[in-house]
Amino acid sequence: MKPALKLPIILGSAAVLAVSALLLGTPAPGTPSPRPVPPSAVPVPPSTVLAPLPKPDVAPITSAPQNQPVIQIAVLLDTSGSMDGLLDQARTQLWNIVNRFSHAKRNGVAPQLQLALYAYGNTDPGANRDEIRQVVPFTTDLDLISEHLFSLRTSGGSEHCGEVIRDATTQLAWSKDPDAMRLIFVAGNEPFTQGPVDFHDAVKSAKERGITVNTLHCGGYEEGISGGWKDAAVLADGSYLNIDQNQRVVEIAAPQDSEIARLGGELNKTYVAYGAGGEQAQARQAAQDSNSRGVSISNMVSRSLAKSSSNYSNESWDLVDAVKKNQVDVASVRAEDLPEPMRGLDGEGRKAWLAAREKERADIQQRIQTLNAERQKFLAEARKQQATKGDDTLEGAIGQVVQREAQKRQLTLE
Repeated sequence: MKPALKLPIILGSAAVLAVSALLLGTPAPGTPSPRPVPPSAVPVPPSTVLAPLPKPDVAPITSAPQNQPVIQIAVLLDTSGSMDGLLDQARTQLWNIVNRFSHAKRNGVAPQLQLALYAYGNTDPGANRDEIRQVVPFTTDLDLISEHLFSLRTSGGSEHCGEVIRDATTQLAWSKDPDAMRLIFVAGNEPFTQGPVDFHDAVKSAKERGITVNTLHCGGYEEGISGGWKDAAVLADGSYLNIDQNQRVVEIAAPQDSEIARLGGELNKTYVAYGAGGEQAQARQAAQDSNSRGVSISNMVSRSLAKSSSNYSNESWDLVDAVKKNQVDVASVRAEDLPEPMRGLDGEGRKAWLAAREKERADIQQRIQTLNAERQKFLAEARKQQATKGDDTLEGAIGQVVQREAQKRQLTLE
């Protein structure tokens, strides 16, 4: 568990060509100024972090239509004692990573984004004897991913990269679609050779299944090479990158931030919880808003943008999304499973009531996107004044891989 060193991201050798996709400001008038936020200062709301969460009951993923691209990303995070900075980057940059896919398309069709999360290197409940646990299997429930990211804690432990890659390869429900984007990102700072599973075997097995393994060493470039991180990426036809897990996250406040964040909260009022787990899921949605606001206004802006995109879909508990995706016949839902305003309505009345919520949501989402277009112009000018692009963070590293794999898979991101 060596401390990370700050060095720029460096991609693997020229032979490493294949890779890809994912994981995250209202100023006073005048010239914008960057606000460095040290990862160690990121507040984590105690109500969602102190108690480890049980293994989640994840709703089944809705089968993607035949022409819809599928993007699957499994993130394997070292949660041993020296990795607080890495966890903070994952928490603060999740929504920015998701937003990289907000405009992704192949032949005009937006992809289905599925995320999975593993933790390795500590003995939290649910870990096996080698300190590895599946935190969340593949899911489209982004609030669930956020909830469990905020629940993760660090402690001393053993970091077995080969074993966690093997587990993610064999335990997760990887798509059989030959055109699906299947990615593993493993991040940590100890030698890649530790543990009972030879990483060569684990990486070869992943590659045979069409899964690209990308390695993110939290430390020096040469140190990562000597520790086997680059060897694993080359063997996988993936990318070897090194990041500074303690890199300060630079946030630039924009005039549109407060309104975007407010509208992100307003979106919640358009969600119609139903069924046994509906109220719990709706409470999770509000809690993740609170987590984002607790980090910064910029983080809540990123979350609001994600909530205004097609990647944020909650058909497992929200009637608006469920009816829109033909998952539920609202006329046949039991009255007791509906919110109070709908219980006395007949089938046509229920449809009309939901249609009104859907329109409200679409109007708010459109307003967020319009404000964001103005915000992006403002930020583009402000970033010209920055000394660093922030590429040596988790988001920056994944972003480079995303861009490459998107081109390889005929996906446009803008």
